Amino acid sequence: MTALNDYLRKQLATQPDRQLVKDLTQDRWFTGATLQQDADALASALTNHLIGRHDRLVVCLENSATFWPIDQAAWSLGIAVHPLSPSTPASELLADHAEHHYHAMILTAALAAALPSDFSQATVQLAGGTLHLAFDPTLTAGRQAADQSTPTEDDIALIMHTSGTTGKPKRVGLSHRIIFNAAKHNAASNRMSETTVAMISMPLFHINGQVMAMLASRVANCQLVIAQKFSASRFWTQVADNGVTWTTVVPTMIMILLLNDKANAAYAERAQAIHLEYVRCSSFSLPEDKLQGFEQRYHTRVLEGYGMTESASQCTINPYDAPKIGSAGKPVGTTMAIRLADGTVTTAANQLGEIVAKGDHVITSYLDPHPDSFKDGWFLTGDLGYFDEDGYLFVRGRTKDIISRGGEKVAPAAVENVLDVLPFIAQLAVIGVPDELYGEAVCAVVVSRTPGVDEDQQRETLLAFGRSHLAKFEAPTQVVFVQDFPRNATGKVLRPQLRDQILGVHA
Repeated sequence: MTALNDYLRKQLATQPDRQLVKDLTQDRWFTGATLQQDADALASALTNHLIGRHDRLVVCLENSATFWPIDQAAWSLGIAVHPLSPSTPASELLADHAEHHYHAMILTAALAAALPSDFSQATVQLAGGTLHLAFDPTLTAGRQAADQSTPTEDDIALIMHTSGTTGKPKRVGLSHRIIFNAAKHNAASNRMSETTVAMISMPLFHINGQVMAMLASRVANCQLVIAQKFSASRFWTQVADNGVTWTTVVPTMIMILLLNDKANAAYAERAQAIHLEYVRCSSFSLPEDKLQGFEQRYHTRVLEGYGMTESASQCTINPYDAPKIGSAGKPVGTTMAIRLADGTVTTAANQLGEIVAKGDHVITSYLDPHPDSFKDGWFLTGDLGYFDEDGYLFVRGRTKDIISRGGEKVAPAAVENVLDVLPFIAQLAVIGVPDELYGEAVCAVVVSRTPGVDEDQQRETLLAFGRSHLAKFEAPTQVVFVQDFPRNATGKVLRPQLRDQILGVHA
């Protein structure tokens, strides 16, 4: 039995009557005994359908407490869980299955109904609801029984897709050892304990929801509240009603909460009942004015961190007692450095280059060959950044997003952070666009707080502000207004798609 499986089973066995996880959609708490019963029931259903160790299980469901027993059941059998968005079209799901051969799937009722007849199907009734299972008989043909040999630490527990901001998402295989190590680092560095009440409103098909929130909560043995999805209008009511003390968010959620009238009204009404110690924010850099505005308006801290699917979530976080606004904090359970343009790896301060990482929760290969992502034991993140004299990491964007203007290198995040203080900007992204003279021009793409109104004046104001507050090569020379940005599931701006949109290119 792996250390992960041993811990998870003991946690439920020793707390049969404790309310451990609440499903907000059902408005119901689940105890250790109920969760274990559900995990055992699902494990039996899988083995009865010849699914066992080294097999792969796709899960396409809305956020719910059911993810807890699904993960535990699969991991106890040595099955790899691959969460996908519940909005995945059936055609895309089938194409993915044809390429990667998933032995079993747990799907929404609508997706299950859309499968062709050559899949066998079954339902499993759990305390949390009915699960719709589908199986590919061609992958189990000839089996007499499921492989029930004991899982090892190197068995894959989670298969996750990378964010895919620069191309086709890569498949990341995270072992039992890796996710357990990551969860322990996360719980300790986020000050999570038995008295913590954590809330997930991030999607559980993303590494943040799976490991940073759910598994870390289990490792810390705290209570967990699961929302079906993020809702700005309900966020503060959910926090107040459930005594939430910790949650993890992305910058898009912070900005929506600041702008949403219902969210602000709910906070004003329930402020005395809110005891949120802090929110952990990651995925991409939060503009400093938004961070400070959130802290001042909602009287709680925002601690920024840095992580990725390849590290099973977090690599750095700002220390609670010594945060540096604008930084991603200090490494936690991770060895990190900067790789310079000549290939030199350094830990010296103020050296701008590619962020590289290694540790007991960082992968050393992908499920599919991508050798260019690894060098001399380091994972090459593709992110640009530097460490200051105190060891805090500052992320300056993706190396592929760097704008080359007349030989000078422009980091979009640095420009965005300066311009974002302009009051008419609701959202901002800086990209490079072709320029005959300089190679690339710096273009500010703006979602205005007053769309369609005074755009010419706003454009001139932004250009003038950039000229007076940025180096000449950094200052935007173009401004484009849009209604919204193309984003991935966690809110990251998809810059290649945005660039194509601005240039009128349609893939």
